[in-house]
Amino acid sequence: MLQTVSHGSGPGMNGADPALKPRLRRRSAFDYAAWIVCVLLGAGALFSVSTNPNFQWGVVAKYVTEQSILGGLLLTIFLTVASMLLGTLLGLLLAIMRSSKVKPVAFTAGVYLTLFRGTPVLVQLIFWFNIAALYPNLTIGIPFTGLGMPVDVNAIMSPITAALVGLTLNEAAYMAEIIRGGFATVGKGQIEAADSLGMSTGMKLRKIVIPQAMPSIIPATGNQFIGMFKESSLVSVLGVAELLQSAQLIYARTYETIPLLIVASLWYLLMTLVLSYPQSLLEKKYSRSTSRLPRKARNVALTDPEGVAR
Repeated sequence: MLQTVSHGSGPGMNGADPALKPRLRRRSAFDYAAWIVCVLLGAGALFSVSTNPNFQWGVVAKYVTEQSILGGLLLTIFLTVASMLLGTLLGLLLAIMRSSKVKPVAFTAGVYLTLFRGTPVLVQLIFWFNIAALYPNLTIGIPFTGLGMPVDVNAIMSPITAALVGLTLNEAAYMAEIIRGGFATVGKGQIEAADSLGMSTGMKLRKIVIPQAMPSIIPATGNQFIGMFKESSLVSVLGVAELLQSAQLIYARTYETIPLLIVASLWYLLMTLVLSYPQSLLEKKYSRSTSRLPRKARNVALTDPEGVAR
């Protein structure tokens, strides 16, 4: 049996470039043997899990749609979406600061990235939850003027607030590096052409840098979003009744630990699969957009000031 192996898409697929035409590869006996081994292993694992009474699948089915479990799932989704949105905005600001030619600005962003990427997120969550031990009262206002508004940190730093602050600040550090890496993919010729046209820094970011960096930023951001959904389980140590904490509260009462952990795992797995689908679509879209033009045309576009102006 023959298998089609494709090397790319574009004009070459219509006969213009024979090197880009798909070629045929004959399946070997090793391919069939590998499939047989995988099927047998999968069937054996599935049979073992489904017939083992210790998994208590009846209990799993009972609690998978439990009201408290669904409430914890919604809170997990809220923390994930809110932390990613706020973290991406702050990360964009940090990436711009880190790329700045003004040394103090770049240094400040570098210190932030070092602190939040160099310490565990669990430690950061616990720190923000106990921040009132260091600053029980804060004043928001103009320094050294006496003008400001006092804030009771104990009153505002609830478990959910601490979870949102901790996840957002940590995610901002990683998003900053992702965005800065995307900035680095923009050719210097584009920036020089924009400078020759007299574009301001803000206009260069809006018209040149950010649009062309998106193909590199979007896939990595999708991975971060999925990682954030699973990482949100760490806020259970703060007493936040998200998905894992909701399961823990139930099995602390019923002593059905394994089934409740399976319930939480199934929801995490399902949501990961749901989030992976739009991520794959975005990756395909942006991979097509970057490979649509021939190489010579892309090189010309990098150094064409008129193309930048458009």
